[in-house]
Amino acid sequence: MSRFRRAIAALIGPAPEPLPAERSEPPLSATPSKKTVALREAAGMTVDADEGDWRPLTGNNNRRDLTPVSQRRMIELAAYQWESNRLSNRLIELPIAFLLGEGVTIEADNPEAQGWLDEFWTDPINRMDLNLEKHVRELSLFGEQCWPVFVNELTGHVRIGKVDPAAIEGIITDPENITVPIGVVVRRLNGRRKVYRVIYDGSDEDLFGQGARNLRAGMTDGDCFFWRINDLSTGKRGRSDLLSAIDHSDVYEQLLFGEAERQEVARQIVWDVTIKNATPEEINQRAKEMQPPGPRDIRVHNDAETWELLNPTLNAADSSETMRTLRNHVLGGSTVPEHWFGGGGDVNLATASSMGEPTYKVFSQRQKLWKAILEGLASYVIQQRLLAISSQVVDLRKMKEFTPRAVFPELTARDTAKYTTALQQVTVAVSQAVSSKVMSEETGVRLIALIAGQLGLEIDPIEELKSARADAARRSEADVYRDPPVVEGEPSEADATPTIAADIASSSGADSIQAATMNGAQVAAMVTIVSQVVIGALPRASGIAMLTTAFPVTAEQADAIMGDAGRGFTPNPGTDAKV
Repeated sequence: MSRFRRAIAALIGPAPEPLPAERSEPPLSATPSKKTVALREAAGMTVDADEGDWRPLTGNNNRRDLTPVSQRRMIELAAYQWESNRLSNRLIELPIAFLLGEGVTIEADNPEAQGWLDEFWTDPINRMDLNLEKHVRELSLFGEQCWPVFVNELTGHVRIGKVDPAAIEGIITDPENITVPIGVVVRRLNGRRKVYRVIYDGSDEDLFGQGARNLRAGMTDGDCFFWRINDLSTGKRGRSDLLSAIDHSDVYEQLLFGEAERQEVARQIVWDVTIKNATPEEINQRAKEMQPPGPRDIRVHNDAETWELLNPTLNAADSSETMRTLRNHVLGGSTVPEHWFGGGGDVNLATASSMGEPTYKVFSQRQKLWKAILEGLASYVIQQRLLAISSQVVDLRKMKEFTPRAVFPELTARDTAKYTTALQQVTVAVSQAVSSKVMSEETGVRLIALIAGQLGLEIDPIEELKSARADAARRSEADVYRDPPVVEGEPSEADATPTIAADIASSSGADSIQAATMNGAQVAAMVTIVSQVVIGALPRASGIAMLTTAFPVTAEQADAIMGDAGRGFTPNPGTDAKV
């Protein structure tokens, strides 16, 4: 028996039709040519030479997994519960609605790579826009997914298939690392086996030891993607999201049917008729003549006949609290609030918002899993295209523009008003802290990025800071105005240009400078007055009078401010002067 066949047999038992030469018993009369020596462990248990070729009758000896029979039973029950039990159905469908509600897209910066991804996504066989929902549902239902891939050797175009999890007989793991599945054994309809090699991003020489490479070299039936959930690191098979809820959901369904039957019985009535001083023959005769009264019927009898309406008394306690407890046990185990399944309870808007937080965390965790799955699949699609073009395996991690991104919808509608206000306040606070030199620019950008992330905008603080500095440098270079270079010993332009404050200081003393300081609105009003004089809407004398009256300037200062404006004033009746 070859090394590969022995490894498969050790995992899932002997093949359905083993070759006689591989396992045969010598006749009783035959004399062995070589003496057989029994090997014994320290505890005294005999270890046969072919012990590795067998498995326990009840299934895999790995206690971290279900037995093969239990695994198939779980798959069938999960599908049945999803189809027939409304409570179980919601446990599967609610996360799907949150994960895929507005659709999922795969993006890449390189236009050619984006084209390859679009072709894969909309392929008539793949139809990921329609089938992704089924893939997500079945991973939750069955706990594992196996997707064989089919690659066009000329173009590199990829198509994916699907293996029914019930057809998976076993998972082959790395002999040196049980946490790494390297192959999937599938039972075909004709009873024979097919072994797929699990796809990894990298070469076997870089990822696996010699034993795993030898096993994978014998897996010539094709390549596949294999994912599993709700498993342990030392387990090989995945488990359904409904595994622990199947029995409780079924009991809840039975209670509902029982309550419906009880209510139907409670609505039944019986007419009890008592006839006094009558013989058995008269009672039988009267019974034959009686008919149950209908609505609005008139019944006439004497005092010898008494009619009484009887209802069944079940003496059953109200089971609504029992059903609520059981329902909440199932929902709580899946981190779903009671009011999401139609049970209001003591819930208001504030408590409902806080109760949904753990649920969104669980959904976000599953969303990250599918993001990794789709990005790994998209990377394989791009790699196969590049391999068909260049005949070389390309590491996409070193080619950022070819690296795909899976874009999922937001799990919840964000309170943009709250976060927008917070962003404005944080930006002002950061600006003041940086100006006061009590915070670095990088830390300030990190704070702003933290709030921006709540609005759905992911910012790399370091890259954003570099971009901001580069933009500031470009704006400075594009600025038309330049301060002239100052020659040592010569007054600068700023020193040579008198200001209003300087004029006031020269005429009224330095103590008046603070009093004459004007704000932006005052300066704008002063400019408006001068403009009205320039266009002829006001005479020069009126403008000077308005300046001295409205602003803390003298007549000389106002005349200097006015300059030559308004000299030789001619009234302009067509101008509507507004000050």
